[in-house]
Amino acid sequence: MPATPAWPPRSAPRLFVEAPLAEGQAVALDGPQAHYLSRVMRVSEGDAVILCDNVTGEWAAKVAEAGKRNCVLEPVELLRKREEVPDFWLCPALLKKDRFDMVLEKASELGVRRIVPVLTRRCVADKLNPDRARTIVTEAAEQCARTALPELAEVTKLDVLLREWPADRALFFADELGGESAAHALANHRGPTGFVIGPEGGFDDGEREAIRAHPQARPISLGPRILRGETAALAATALWMAIAGDWSDAN
Repeated sequence: MPATPAWPPRSAPRLFVEAPLAEGQAVALDGPQAHYLSRVMRVSEGDAVILCDNVTGEWAAKVAEAGKRNCVLEPVELLRKREEVPDFWLCPALLKKDRFDMVLEKASELGVRRIVPVLTRRCVADKLNPDRARTIVTEAAEQCARTALPELAEVTKLDVLLREWPADRALFFADELGGESAAHALANHRGPTGFVIGPEGGFDDGEREAIRAHPQARPISLGPRILRGETAALAATALWMAIAGDWSDAN
């Protein structure tokens, strides 16, 4: 006898929805999400879709109605509870739009819990479109099968970030002028963590001094080469995930 196909199939579309999910409780979608399912993925009645609500977790759902402008889905089975995301905050300085889009997308894929865009004196950009940013992190979370969306904070000035930084959270400072080896520092640290990363031109002297003077700050080096802002942000995130986050065998 032929093997029964797995359900839901691994190729099923994935979407985050705002409505809380429960078995048998229909979810109506319209707008871009309905367009994506009906026009791009071409789903039909009975097809499987994976839904996440950022609260309960990941659900297998069946398409009950598939129209051009709206779709109705029926959650059938809870596949995974919402994941416990490592307690890592990434605080990257604003960059040019395409470069910061990359930071948002890849940080979401790497598993960051919270992204805090930071405004510094040498930032080329000084604004961030929150709707666009939210779309980027949501689509990235869907692509990499996260069950929890990254938190996306408002753009925060560096002095405000330092003033309001929690006393129980380490603040690693990627300083291009040098510091403790990042790998060594992370190997000896556990607990709530944040990384602050500079803009294209780096932090100015006053900002560097203010960060280094913060009681939670730990200046670190990301190696012998000067990295672009987006490279530093993603390298620091990947390094933390491998040593202290949920890539580590110890977690």
